[in-house]
Amino acid sequence: MAVLSEIEEDELDEEPGEVIESAPPQKLGEERQLNSNSPIKKKLLKRGHGWETPNFNDQVTVHYVGTLLDGTKLGSTRDSDCPVTFTLGQGEVYAGLDDGIVTMKKGEVALFTLPTVESEGIPQDSNSVAQFEVELVSWITVVDVCKDGGIIKKIMEKGKGNDRPGDLDEVLVKYQVSLVDGTVVAETPEGGVEFYLKDGHFLPRLPKVIMTMTRGEKAELIVQPQYAFGEKGREAGSGFNSVPPDSVLHVNIELVSFKPVINVIGDSTVIKKILKEGEGTFTANEGANVTVSYTAMLEDGTVFEKRGIGETQPLKFVTDEEQVITGLDRAVATMKKGERAIISIHPDYAFGNVEVRQELAMVPPGSKVVYDIEMMDFIKEKAPWELNNNEKIEVAGRKKEEGNLLFKSGKYQQAAKKYDKAADFVIEDGSFGDDEQKLAKSLRISCWLNGAACCLKLNEFPGAIKLCTQVLDVEFHNVKALYRRAQAYVETGDFLLADVDIKKALEVDPQNREVKVLKMKLKQLQANSDKKDAKLYENMFASKSKQRLKVEKEEGEVVKLETDNVGDSAAPSDGGLIIDSR
Repeated sequence: MAVLSEIEEDELDEEPGEVIESAPPQKLGEERQLNSNSPIKKKLLKRGHGWETPNFNDQVTVHYVGTLLDGTKLGSTRDSDCPVTFTLGQGEVYAGLDDGIVTMKKGEVALFTLPTVESEGIPQDSNSVAQFEVELVSWITVVDVCKDGGIIKKIMEKGKGNDRPGDLDEVLVKYQVSLVDGTVVAETPEGGVEFYLKDGHFLPRLPKVIMTMTRGEKAELIVQPQYAFGEKGREAGSGFNSVPPDSVLHVNIELVSFKPVINVIGDSTVIKKILKEGEGTFTANEGANVTVSYTAMLEDGTVFEKRGIGETQPLKFVTDEEQVITGLDRAVATMKKGERAIISIHPDYAFGNVEVRQELAMVPPGSKVVYDIEMMDFIKEKAPWELNNNEKIEVAGRKKEEGNLLFKSGKYQQAAKKYDKAADFVIEDGSFGDDEQKLAKSLRISCWLNGAACCLKLNEFPGAIKLCTQVLDVEFHNVKALYRRAQAYVETGDFLLADVDIKKALEVDPQNREVKVLKMKLKQLQANSDKKDAKLYENMFASKSKQRLKVEKEEGEVVKLETDNVGDSAAPSDGGLIIDSR
């Protein structure tokens, strides 16, 4: 216990100057330093509203009364009952006061005590202090959108919630764009204009601004020429007036609403645009029982199927079971209850390049299809942690059998997913009893082996090696695992590792026909490989021999040429010594 007490005391020890982030809220009438490194003190006189506080560069509106301790006034807005508005961080009222204002909430009143500043016209005195009673009336949040002063956004009216549009989303905005002299150069119709952010609109950087806004937010923008139309300006056209070169633009903008657009698969082949948000936070996952209503159309609007519309019945299906086209299956698994969306599906995830007769019309080959769909209800598949041990084993067994049926049908990718899910339900986590553990282990090993068989069919040899290794970590003598891993090693050209697994498998089961056949195949492949290597080395040596002969021949010609040159020149009395010396 003594050691524990010592540790607890050490943990509570504070380094000099350290700020305790979990300090309790300041009480009315209590005075505190702003922080351990600041000479400024703050006394709370009246609590503010909410939890937000302004930041530097925001425009604040305050009432204040500033005095020295002897009563000398340093300024006041109370005399005229007219608050002052200024930008935080510029020291426009009194040096250091901005540091205190950024700690205040709307409507809060506080008394700040801070050192006097000689530049304010007060003689510098180490013991002299000034006091400012400040009321934070309001503030406008100011955002430097591009971080270089090129686009300054002042939030005039905050929006609802915290969600902001993404670059794929469809937005509805209202705006008015004017020059510095007030000339209006662009304005949306009364109802606003709708467009996809990725497509852009009017100003090149307008999408970047809109992505900082929330629903219902109203803002004023100051856009410098480099983010407007630069030194060239813009000619009149498309319903917009001309913009002179090097013009600074003032924009009043409102984000009325936006429709989130989801790239479901990640390659823009399945796009979901949310028309109505669903309930809660949960979505229909893989394996969920879903009930949906929809109108299915071609791109030109031709309706080819309706479910749950008019007198037709809603469609019920299980996601990730290939009961509907792949694009619809994947998109529905991302929907919440009550959500309505438009889903656009590329032919690769729809009906492909074949003609398909549907209920109301023919779908031509290579057609992109569109679903206006609503998630009426779904029941999520329970996760392993939501089941008891018997239920886990039962679900794993059922999924394994479903995988077997898919494998027999040649649907190896889907079968592999079933085996993988089944194994997840019986993972070794220490919760199974002895008898349960035997069943769980048997199912787990069977699923890994079957998954490896799927990988071999799909030419995913590293996956097969991994799954077989998992089996061998549990049962080092498992012949099927050794055989299938050896098959994968053969396909990847790792003949030595394949040979090791084949020998181990035959030690356990010397009469296994499949392993013997694989051994003969490996032997033939090794022989072919040896022949190729021998031929390669033979060609390499032959090439080197030819190069050597060529070099010797060229050197001989050089020596002959040099000898001829010496014979043509004036020969000294000891001419033979010249050649010998060379």
